Amino acid sequence: MMAVVAAVVAVCVTAPARTAAETAVLGAAFGRTSPVGALFMRTPAGKLQNHFCTASVVDSPSGNLVLTAAHCMDGRSWRQMAFVPDYTDGKAPYGVWTISRMLVNRQWQSTGNPDDDFAFLIVRRNGSTGNLERLTGGEAIATGEPAGQLVKVAGYPDGLDGVISCQHATMAFGPTQYAFECGGFTAGTSGSPFLADVSPADGLDSVIGVLGGYEDGGTSPAVSYATRFNAQLRALYKVALEVSAGR
Repeated sequence: MMAVVAAVVAVCVTAPARTAAETAVLGAAFGRTSPVGALFMRTPAGKLQNHFCTASVVDSPSGNLVLTAAHCMDGRSWRQMAFVPDYTDGKAPYGVWTISRMLVNRQWQSTGNPDDDFAFLIVRRNGSTGNLERLTGGEAIATGEPAGQLVKVAGYPDGLDGVISCQHATMAFGPTQYAFECGGFTAGTSGSPFLADVSPADGLDSVIGVLGGYEDGGTSPAVSYATRFNAQLRALYKVALEVSAGR
């Protein structure tokens, strides 16, 4: 079975409290946002191959939860994947984290609906019980956010050994998607978080979508798309929090 599939129900979940690590990291200059990292395939011997998508650490009590686009999992074995946060120039400052579980919702599994293009990954580091979020910080998640907000987006294009970033306002693309105009977001940037200042009082950003959705995120490097996080995302997040905590 390719995926761990979670049933989605209409559930309201209170986002976890902001972490001290997140405050420190997201307060730093953008472009060195360490919760964002690259997804790699690994050889049977465990060696990293080329990176192929982007993901980011999200806030969880277990500290081992990562968010990306569901289409990044298509045709690939998540058991052979690794996440490298803040990957730059061949360096892994926070280590290499393998994927131990993957969760998508049933709608994506059955129909590939672009409005369900999100996935949670539970990660671990071999030989360690370390907490990834304590190292990198973790993003809060916000759902139902309107278009028109200024967002910061960072991702890892194929063939580059570092992250690109851009800040721009989103546009509505139908009632369920965002469009984002900024050049350079080519293959490999799928899963990049859309970070918005949802609660200006705390000065921190929340992820409101990930690059994906329509046309798997778009066919032009100048225009990208993201599913507007919704009740299905919130319900899957609840399941992911429970699974990552071992419940």
